[in-house]
Amino acid sequence: MTRNVARILPVAMLLLVVAGCGSTGKEVVRTDPGEQIDLSGNWNDTDAQQVSAALADQIQRGPWIENFLAEKGRKPTLIVAPIRNKTAEHIATKTVVDELERDFINGGRVRVVASSEEREQVREERADQQEFSSPETMKKWGLEKGADVMLIGEINQIVDAEGREAVKYYQVDCYLVDLQDNTKLWVGSEKIKKYIKG
Repeated sequence: MTRNVARILPVAMLLLVVAGCGSTGKEVVRTDPGEQIDLSGNWNDTDAQQVSAALADQIQRGPWIENFLAEKGRKPTLIVAPIRNKTAEHIATKTVVDELERDFINGGRVRVVASSEEREQVREERADQQEFSSPETMKKWGLEKGADVMLIGEINQIVDAEGREAVKYYQVDCYLVDLQDNTKLWVGSEKIKKYIKG
C-alpha cells in the first residue's frame, strides 16, 4: 500500500502544479451597458451609441422632414443602407445601423422599412403563408411599402502615431438621398477623436 502511495503522490503533486500554472487569473465583472469603457482606443460600443444618437437627432431635426410633409402630406419612409467601414479597424457597423433605426422608430418623425436582408426573410414567410395559412390570415403579395429616402453612410479614420502615443480620429459621414430623383436632402457628420498614451 505504501508503495502505491509513493507512486501516486508525485503524479498528484504534478497535476496540482500544472493546474496552478494553467490558471489565468482572469476576472470578469459585469457593468452597466451605458458605462463608458475604452481599453484599446479602437472604435467601441460607446462610439457606436454616441454617433448613431447624434446623427439620428440631426436627421430628425432637419427641415427636410417638414418639406416632405408639406409636399406629400405624410411622414417620409426611410431605409438605412449598410454603413461602409473605410477604416483599418474591424467595426461592426450593423450596430450603428440598428441604433439609428431604433432612434428613428422611437422618435416617430419618420417610418422605417426593413433592409434587403430582412425583406428576404419576410418574403420567405409570405411565400410560406400562400401555401399553409388560411385565406383570411394570409398576407398578400405586392403591398410592401417602398422607401422614399435612403440613408447612406461611411466611417473614415485618420491615425497619427508616434512612439507610445496615438491620436485616432473617426468621421462618420451620412447622406439622405431621395430614391425617386437621387437628390441629397440632408448631409451630416459626427466626429470622434481619441488620444491614446501608453
